[in-house]
Amino acid sequence: MRTLIGWTVGAACATVIVTGLSALPAPAQETKSDRREIRQDTREIRGDRKEIAKDTKEVRGDYKDVQASRQKLREAYKSGDPTAIKAARENYQKSRGALRGDVKDRRQDARDLHQDKQDRREDVRDLHEDQRQARARQAK
Repeated sequence: MRTLIGWTVGAACATVIVTGLSALPAPAQETKSDRREIRQDTREIRGDRKEIAKDTKEVRGDYKDVQASRQKLREAYKSGDPTAIKAARENYQKSRGALRGDVKDRRQDARDLHQDKQDRREDVRDLHEDQRQARARQAK
């Protein structure tokens, strides 16, 4: 009975080992997927840079709008007209809000860019490690 259990356990272990090894991707497949991930990360980095450039233009435009609305507010205070002051204040608040929103978007895009760069570096490291392991296997 022990022999039968021993053979069964041995066969089960052998099956698990063979299945586990066949489930692992081949080194060439790992390299391909790593390269694919690197290309995807590079595309994301380019997109993030474009978004940052667009956001930077929006921030500059909003900053000019804030300066113009400040000037209008000063002029409204000089005129002393309460309705003009109220309208100028509202315009100034809207301009500041738009500027804050665009600055916030730009910061988030900068964070995304930083994260994508880190992901790309990690994928490059993985690719190099897989290539080293493949060379070590071939040398054996």
